Amino acid sequence: MTLIVKEIQAKTILSASKVYPWVINPYTGCQHGCSYCYARFMKRVTGHKEPWGEFVDVKINAADLLRAEIRKKKRGRVWISGVCDPYQPLEAKYQLTRQCLEILVQNTWPVIIQTRSPLVLRDLDIIRDAQEIEVGFSVTTADDSIRKLFEPGAPPVADRITALDVLHKAGVRTYAMIAPVLPGAEGLAELLKGKIDYVLIDRMNYHYADRVYWKYGLVDALTDDFFDRMKQALASLRGT
Repeated sequence: MTLIVKEIQAKTILSASKVYPWVINPYTGCQHGCSYCYARFMKRVTGHKEPWGEFVDVKINAADLLRAEIRKKKRGRVWISGVCDPYQPLEAKYQLTRQCLEILVQNTWPVIIQTRSPLVLRDLDIIRDAQEIEVGFSVTTADDSIRKLFEPGAPPVADRITALDVLHKAGVRTYAMIAPVLPGAEGLAELLKGKIDYVLIDRMNYHYADRVYWKYGLVDALTDDFFDRMKQALASLRGT
């Protein structure tokens, strides 16, 4: 697979969100390329013809835009990120997420980070000193063989669990986003115990990954019965 990377000048970076007051997406596109990702709809907006996971636009002026916009907009919780992983591999080179995070923390804006990558630990120096911040990991199964079917470009499950543990022990408020709920998710009840402050569970059945379920004989995992069984298996995390 050839990744097409384009450096662009964005027009804005701090956007209104339906989930939290604000959202920052330092990149358009995501190298993780998860088969079920709802952010695939972005192709209709951006006009990219490449398959999801094979293109990333890098908003190289993200930090400059944020410095200007943060002075004009009403303070509110900022979600990093809504339609890309802010710590996808390119972040190691460009550090756009780190730059934006520094600006938000310096201006005491509340932040909620959502990622699949342990690269977030690079920024623990900023995160640890922030007044209002949460860091969450999207983790959909405890079975890494299942992860490879649905999320072949994303970091291993064990690496995400370890990163959550490091953050939690550092005193950072942490959460897990189990969405979609994939086969093997029941094992997360034990793996996440003592590493998160809360959990979000959602089937997020957008049908983008239906072909994967069918190809590997996992169609049962699309049913209401499967989701109900997984919710029951994960019930202990509700009280973390």
